[in-house]
Amino acid sequence: MEILHLLYSIDFIIMRKLYPFILAFWCTAYFSVEAQNTKADSLITVLGKTKNDIDKAQLLNAIADAYKTSDPKSMKVYAQKAFDLAQKTDYQLAKGNALLNLGNATIILGDYPKALRYFTDAQHVFENAAAATDKEQQKGLAKSLGSIGIVFSEQSNYAKALQYYLKSVTIYEQLRDEEKCAKLYNNIGIVYKSLASDFKALAYFVKAQKIQEQLADPNIGITYTNIANTYLKQNNPEKAFEYYTKAKSALDQHPNPRALGEWFNNVGLYFKSTQQPEKAVAHWNNAIQTFENIEDKFGVGDTYLLLGQLYLEQNKVQQAIAFAEKASALAKSIKVLEQQVIAEKLLSDIYAKQNNSVQALLHFKAYSIAKDSLTNEENIRRTVEEEMAFDFEKREAIHQKEIEKRDLLLQEESKRNVLQLIFAAVFGLLLFGIAFLIYNRIQLKKNLTLQKELAEYEQKALHLQMNPHFVFNCLGSISSFIVQNGTDSAIKYLSKFSKLMRLTLEYSKESLIPIDKEIESLQNYLELEQLRFNNKFTFSIFKSDAIEDDMAIPPLLLQPFVENAIIHGVIPKKEIGSIAVRFVLEKDSLFCTVEDNGIGFSESKSQKQHSVVAHKSMALDITKKRLEMIESTTKQKTEFTIEEVKNNNGETQGTKVTLHLPIQYIK
Repeated sequence: MEILHLLYSIDFIIMRKLYPFILAFWCTAYFSVEAQNTKADSLITVLGKTKNDIDKAQLLNAIADAYKTSDPKSMKVYAQKAFDLAQKTDYQLAKGNALLNLGNATIILGDYPKALRYFTDAQHVFENAAAATDKEQQKGLAKSLGSIGIVFSEQSNYAKALQYYLKSVTIYEQLRDEEKCAKLYNNIGIVYKSLASDFKALAYFVKAQKIQEQLADPNIGITYTNIANTYLKQNNPEKAFEYYTKAKSALDQHPNPRALGEWFNNVGLYFKSTQQPEKAVAHWNNAIQTFENIEDKFGVGDTYLLLGQLYLEQNKVQQAIAFAEKASALAKSIKVLEQQVIAEKLLSDIYAKQNNSVQALLHFKAYSIAKDSLTNEENIRRTVEEEMAFDFEKREAIHQKEIEKRDLLLQEESKRNVLQLIFAAVFGLLLFGIAFLIYNRIQLKKNLTLQKELAEYEQKALHLQMNPHFVFNCLGSISSFIVQNGTDSAIKYLSKFSKLMRLTLEYSKESLIPIDKEIESLQNYLELEQLRFNNKFTFSIFKSDAIEDDMAIPPLLLQPFVENAIIHGVIPKKEIGSIAVRFVLEKDSLFCTVEDNGIGFSESKSQKQHSVVAHKSMALDITKKRLEMIESTTKQKTEFTIEEVKNNNGETQGTKVTLHLPIQYIK
């Protein structure tokens, strides 16, 4: 499990508890409490001599910020004073920064729901500020969005966390703030890693690395460690060791004891995975010493568990028991249920291996009790998270309504101004003519907008027409599969089918979905058909690196062609078939291809004509209509071709379907 930091993140080995130091200032360096208090005292002295309320509000925020690593309660007190004064003077920038400080103080104190409210309030303040293009206000908005991402990531709501991280980093990219971009790239990488998207995670870690190397960032060692851990997970030990080595050099230049302890643990795991247990033990002993120097008992407990597990695997039972008992005692002293659960389970396994059933049962009971307590604690936390998410959505909906109401008022005011101009134009023919032209232009724009919306609704209707056809085909497949393969296999098939239906229902709400979502749907569908036809074919899906995350296509657009490739292409073939789906960009167009090595379009058509089974497929007709609607909506040409693939001797080797689509984005 990883701790997600706003600025930097590093993988924690076992189940690193969510400490309060998740915020930016805890991750950049280790500051002395004395230095922070000295800075705060000097600012308080200046505050006593300041009479201007605007300057006072700024100073109060600076004092709150100075207490961030030493005294969150004092931070909260001064932030509240800054907020009250900014509210009184209507100083929006100071008000937003005060809300950020209140959120930071509250999150350190462990109150995530309240912190989320402060951060969303700060977001709304910066969004609604009069001078919304001001650089400082844009920075404040980016901080607010990033902080919201922190809260969601800590609550394991990675989709929401990613949404707000990306919003935040977009603003920093526009401001050309490379340091902040690098820090957020690291966080985004950690979120993708939590979602098991290792390649995307690695891409963002590398983006952060490049910037940090240019800036000579002192925390580059953490980024190197993240990259190394990702390579190790991808079974690339050579690259992993290369980056572990870079990380150690960076940590030697810029000491960070906690990061160094985690580095020793990670490298120990590397040596364990490469069958070098002696080196693993040596690094874990160094980790223990490092953690003990900063009194990080949790880190020590993690390392004890790693050693205990290794010694159990090596049949060094006494040493395994010693470290497992140390881990258990330490976990109880610091009241960390996660480590208690792991330690008691490890002890139970060790004694079971010794055939000491009494001790094994005793520790298994302790494991069960700790696990039940942890489950109860997680249930309580999950309830709080759900309430927090509901409150957040509710507040966002209210805020959206307020924006719509404000926009409506602005529109009404604009209409009144137009009417005043029209009435004034009555006093002169020339002015009247100009007003008439303006009016006609507005009406034309409304008509064009209505036409565009109508086209979108028609496209959605065609998509909804597509879904029943898709469901009927899948249900037919399930029926066939039950008859052919029996109940157990059918249950597995139905499980995959339910997941595919869940995705399909989600997509039915949208006229466009990200290409990654379409790929996920095709992946599920192809896996279903592989089960149905006993792996009669293989498949691959390729997406060009040039395709951006927010590029989109209509949902289920390729599914009918994939279905035809299976049913009418590779299944009638005697040999094992293959299907390849590709998404590539060429110039300003998206090319989607479905290619199989089946019997070919002509042969398939001939077989269908001689078949006694009558079946009228609507999928291709509906798809053609959908393409026509895309062309009508985007005013760009779409093309749809089906061709047979032939070898040098002119023999048919399969069928290739190509869709030529305009590039569209998620709005």
